[in-house]
Amino acid sequence: MLTDARLKIAFLVRRFPALSETFVLNQVTGLLDRGHEVDIFSESAREDLVHPDVERYGLASRVRYWPAVPAQRSRRWLKGLGLLAGTAAIEPRTVRLLNRRAYGRQALTLELAYAAWPLRGGRRYDIVQCHFGDMGIVGMALRDAGLLVGPLVTSFHGYDLSTNLRRFGDGMYTRLFACGDLFLPVSDRWRRRLEELGCPPGKTVVHHMGIDSHRFAFHARKPITDGLLRLVSVARLVEKKGIEYAIHAVAELVATGRRILYTIVGTGPLAQDLSDLVTTLRLDDVVYLSGSKPQPEVARLLDDAHLLVVPSVVAHDGVEEGIPVVLMEAMAMGLPVVATRHSGIPELVESGVSGLLVPERDGPALGRAIAELADAPERWEAMGAAGRARVLAQHDIGPLNDSLAVLYRSVAGDSDDR
Repeated sequence: MLTDARLKIAFLVRRFPALSETFVLNQVTGLLDRGHEVDIFSESAREDLVHPDVERYGLASRVRYWPAVPAQRSRRWLKGLGLLAGTAAIEPRTVRLLNRRAYGRQALTLELAYAAWPLRGGRRYDIVQCHFGDMGIVGMALRDAGLLVGPLVTSFHGYDLSTNLRRFGDGMYTRLFACGDLFLPVSDRWRRRLEELGCPPGKTVVHHMGIDSHRFAFHARKPITDGLLRLVSVARLVEKKGIEYAIHAVAELVATGRRILYTIVGTGPLAQDLSDLVTTLRLDDVVYLSGSKPQPEVARLLDDAHLLVVPSVVAHDGVEEGIPVVLMEAMAMGLPVVATRHSGIPELVESGVSGLLVPERDGPALGRAIAELADAPERWEAMGAAGRARVLAQHDIGPLNDSLAVLYRSVAGDSDDR
């Protein structure tokens, strides 16, 4: 078994860098800090805002992009088959990537042919780390085709065990479970779901996503001095984030005479709908849709707030959260939380201890919880301290990356033994 050896690790991700997926960035930089070698493979993508660590660590030089998959079917097939032919000329087994029976829709859409392009000629790694289950299938296929060599590790986050299964069936990952070497669900809720689907318990370990707690300074929240309750949410503006319920809750609170400033940080397909809702409810002077913000500005907004609101829901297409990273960041800073009993959130937020939890899609309950904490500022400091303690115990990226390296070495060592 490997002990202190330097590991060579490939990360397969849908997009990199993605500002909404800092958990990937935290793993990459943490492994680099520990002396390991990391390459990143991702579909071409453009982000308007980029985390400063991307430049600080020179990560652009470590990313190998595969061409974006055209939406138009004829263009996708014309370009994809050309890419596949070029790759197969070097590694004939690449034609296996068209095997729909083995790889499902990802073969049918030629996504695998595109993903193979930067790997033509093949690459050997101690670990192939895939984030999200569908990327695990990509990694499995590329390994079957001889383009990647190394133990396959797949992290599961949420939508890959909710929406994907609803769309493609519970057998979507059956072959991956048989071929993969290690599976890392981000919460106990998703570990149970993996095992229900037939993932071998001996291959399954809960590995939380984490934050660098040193970057999120704690300060005790004090009672309001100017009469203005400051609420904040940081979320991609999609259905599963449940922001509309928080806006309705704020409207009810304002109607009772409370003074509130509610800042919503993030962008997404529901931005216009939410803006229209704010106007309809006459909350333009109360609710501020700020759009995306760089990480330092997000931290400042969290620092200035009294309460974090996380109203997550199961979307109508079945998509769910894992454990939102913003919860970890805000709790590390001492911010009490009002959130829903959704997915893995109760594994982090202890209702009555570090915040309050309410049912999903229940605006009135959300409003009552906000009012309860607004009226009890003497509870904020203890809640904030309990929240930070919980984050340090379960979601501090330093110990998490140490344990990740141990898991990697055990799998790489087992692979060497075979």
